[in-house]
Amino acid sequence: QVQLVESGGGLVQAGGSLRLSCAASGDIFSIISMGWFRQAPGKQRDLVATITSGNSTNYANAVKGRFTISRDNTANTLYLQMNDLKPEDTAVYYCNAYKRYHDFWGQGTQVTVSS
Repeated sequence: QVQLVESGGGLVQAGGSLRLSCAASGDIFSIISMGWFRQAPGKQRDLVATITSGNSTNYANAVKGRFTISRDNTANTLYLQMNDLKPEDTAVYYCNAYKRYHDFWGQGTQVTVSS
């Protein structure tokens, strides 16, 4: 099992910045990739950004140029730097870890962007 604990969410004005963190613990060996997803009220959970064990990154078009995903392997922590936030970025943000045939999720952290 992999345990994921997110932190760093909150309320910010449009144009502001936040940094999300996700601390991973447990059986983190052989994690293939990690990522951030988000879910707004009444909508499906969507991919925001992913990073592989080889540090290849992928971003949703809506966040390219504004968000940066990174990882600190020594601290077993995943980050999401979010700049130039927009009201449409408001959602619960979930950390994800993918091992072969299994996804692990954190409990989520709320990000609210006011206009």
